[in-house]
Amino acid sequence: MKMSTFLFACAATAVFAASILQAQDAPQPALRLDIPHSDNPFNAYHATLAPSPNLANSARLDTLIHNGVLDLSLKDAIELALENNLDLAIARYNIPIAEADILRTRAGGSFRGVNTGVVQNTPGGGVGGFGSGSNGAGAGGTSGGAGGAGSGASGLVQSTLGAGTNVSSYDPMLTGSLNNEHYTQPLSNTSIYGIQTLQENTTNGNIGYSQAFPTGTTLSAIFDNSRGATNSPNSFLNPTLNSYYHVALQQQLLAGFGFGPNLRYLRIAKNNQKISDAAFKLQVVTTITQIENMYWDLVAAYEDEQVKTQSLEFAQRTLDIGRKQLVLQAIPAMEVMKDEGEVANCEQDLTIAKSTLQFQELLIKNALTKNLDDPVLEAMPVHPTDSSAIQPDTTTGSTEDSTALALRDRIELKESDIDLQNRNISRDAARNALLPTVSLMAYYGGTGLAGPPNPASNITSTAETSWGGAVQHAFNNTAPDYYVGVSVNIPIRNRVAKSDQYRAELEMGQAQLRLQQLRKQIRIEVRNAQYALEQSKARVEFATKARDLAKKTFDITAKEQELGAGSSYQTLTARHDLAEAQSTLVAAMTAYQKSKIELGRSIGSTLEDNQISIESARTGVVPGEQ
Repeated sequence: MKMSTFLFACAATAVFAASILQAQDAPQPALRLDIPHSDNPFNAYHATLAPSPNLANSARLDTLIHNGVLDLSLKDAIELALENNLDLAIARYNIPIAEADILRTRAGGSFRGVNTGVVQNTPGGGVGGFGSGSNGAGAGGTSGGAGGAGSGASGLVQSTLGAGTNVSSYDPMLTGSLNNEHYTQPLSNTSIYGIQTLQENTTNGNIGYSQAFPTGTTLSAIFDNSRGATNSPNSFLNPTLNSYYHVALQQQLLAGFGFGPNLRYLRIAKNNQKISDAAFKLQVVTTITQIENMYWDLVAAYEDEQVKTQSLEFAQRTLDIGRKQLVLQAIPAMEVMKDEGEVANCEQDLTIAKSTLQFQELLIKNALTKNLDDPVLEAMPVHPTDSSAIQPDTTTGSTEDSTALALRDRIELKESDIDLQNRNISRDAARNALLPTVSLMAYYGGTGLAGPPNPASNITSTAETSWGGAVQHAFNNTAPDYYVGVSVNIPIRNRVAKSDQYRAELEMGQAQLRLQQLRKQIRIEVRNAQYALEQSKARVEFATKARDLAKKTFDITAKEQELGAGSSYQTLTARHDLAEAQSTLVAAMTAYQKSKIELGRSIGSTLEDNQISIESARTGVVPGEQ
């Protein structure tokens, strides 16, 4: 009776452990992979297929094409990137991959991990401020560190992540077997079986069940049945029916005891999902920053091409006037030759500007589409509808406020904080694995026997004759089988576990230093972005004054030429200087816009500044008119 009480207590512990495991899962939404199991248990054995990637461009692209030209605002470019950019599409897969890891670890499996680096396979528009590392170094274009399987990004080592005692499967396992054997054996001695040739027909039907729980408890049960018929007259029953059951519980008492070491995979996988969500948000920030930089490069190329076009048109008009004056012998031929040289120079500048513009158009179309298979789209010109005008009331805010915002909102810090939680989980599990293995084992079972009397034995039997009788006797405690024991495993010196534990401590300290280094780096990035914005604003102001001065100089020389007091060469020179000043202003305003983008990235306000919904980025569908 005491044994039954003990087994009941152990079973209650196992049930309590199962409820705790469910409670651990409660905050996480059910995976699409796991939903069909509740409706149809056979779905657990069917493959769940992922939809094929959609390689078609979004419908928004067609709405922006007018008269064979792609009219593009910065807002349009960002929305097209959210829908079509392949860097985002690649990173988007990491979200369900992280969810699949949670499904795996709920069953006690180890986490496989997910790549949380930033994908930057789209050419053009580099991202990153002062002290930023190179991107695209790891698999799939992500950032990563060298050094083998034990290495991590940013020089961190993470080889002990998930270290600890073995974790058994929390998914119940049902096993069964059914077999039949006919056995014949010639005998040299007839005293045992009473015959010279023994014949036996044996049928076995067995079923087993096993399951582990996050308390370090393992439950197993077997139910074995057999039917044996023989031609021996010395067998008391023929056929002989045997039934046996066995229920066992094993509980770890030191190493592997409790929820900490046994749920570490699940907890790390959930933290990895949070890191994956944050990493995707960082991917959106990086991609949008890249698109903004590319857009302003396109604007600069477009405006510079207009400047060069205007210069060439003026040079050609001047040349036409000079040729007419030469016919009238009003000017020497040398003046016309100078005009021709200036036209050739302007044509060269315009050719360079056009090719630069075409390349920027190709870069941004590549960044905003899933495919460029249509040759019409590939060759289509792009007209940026936003200009790079500076906002006169732009304020950067104090350095202290900007730094506080960055330390609060930068996604990299949130990723590092969650990574520290994972390392702390692994460190605690590694400490637990140092302990000796002490297992409490108990089982209880019973045996039943039945079968009709063997007519050849001439013995009267009172045993049950049916299989049901054998089962009844197995469970009525007439032939019990019980056991209680303790198993102890004490490793001498324990160097492997000791090394893992110490290494986990070192990796934890290394990660803490990396977090502090990241905080310092963010402070410098914010200050550097503010300095760059102030400098670029000053360059715009200087370039504006230089452009205005060049414009006044050109107006004066043009007026003098009209009055006959100046030469066309002086006017062309002034017009060339004006074009150079205009190009310098375009470059300065582009640098100013990029400085604003970098300041937003360094502070962590990119998504807010552009009113970007992470949900839209996750789905790749941006609501609004299309």
